Amino acid sequence: MAPEIDWTRLTGPEIRAVAERGDALAVLPVGSLEQHGPHLPVITDTRTAWEVAIRAARLAAPEVPVLVLPGLWTGMSEHHLPFGGTITLDFEAFHGVLRGITRSLRALGFARLLIVNGHGGNIDPLAVSARELAHEYGLAVVATTPWTIPAAAKAIAGLMESVPNVQHACEAETSVMLAMVPELVRTEKFEEATRQAPPAVPSRPGFSRFWAFSERAPATGVVGDPRLATAAKGEQMLDAMAAAVAEAMTDADLWRRPDDVWAPGRGLGSTVP
Repeated sequence: MAPEIDWTRLTGPEIRAVAERGDALAVLPVGSLEQHGPHLPVITDTRTAWEVAIRAARLAAPEVPVLVLPGLWTGMSEHHLPFGGTITLDFEAFHGVLRGITRSLRALGFARLLIVNGHGGNIDPLAVSARELAHEYGLAVVATTPWTIPAAAKAIAGLMESVPNVQHACEAETSVMLAMVPELVRTEKFEEATRQAPPAVPSRPGFSRFWAFSERAPATGVVGDPRLATAAKGEQMLDAMAAAVAEAMTDADLWRRPDDVWAPGRGLGSTVP
């Protein structure tokens, strides 16, 4: 019988038993609560991150003591506020929530934290948070956005008919939602979702600034074409992402204990094991 990997279905003593196995891995899906055009629900990113995390944990469970936490349903999504339906944190609050979760996991005896992210606006903040939390708590903290893992991205590109990469409420995101929760996809709104006028404001490569989706996708908040989405594509995309995440769960180099670079006198020590 396969071990239970959903944190929410277990009791406290059962979770303790997983932590006591040593090198236990907690997986935190992180998404957003934000507009996804007229055809997808606002929970899209969170639901996708949770699904990938659960599928990956099931694949890795024979080798790894792993549990998947409930999805964190809000992230940094201020760029979607003009379209309604969006709840967002700022970086201080977002990092604070992640800090509280990491601190709790350390107290519970978990040795590792994998953050599985489903929202583009969280990528940069998570890169900073994962680094800072690893230093603060001495845990291996790793963040990933499965859409961007090379093996998964290559598989997804081979399934796409419009563009080769995921955008926003596009062929890819619509496909995975059709695979997971088809009853929540408003297929009759696909045509409306593709109507963009005026055109998006172009970005400038090599420069970083804040862009709202009122500039990126002024009419509908959608970037991409959901009309080419299918549930079959979505299943294959979810499986590709899950396989890539599961493989990472067993990568010894990825999970090396972080160097305690802030320790007093660390700069006087050796850098060679």
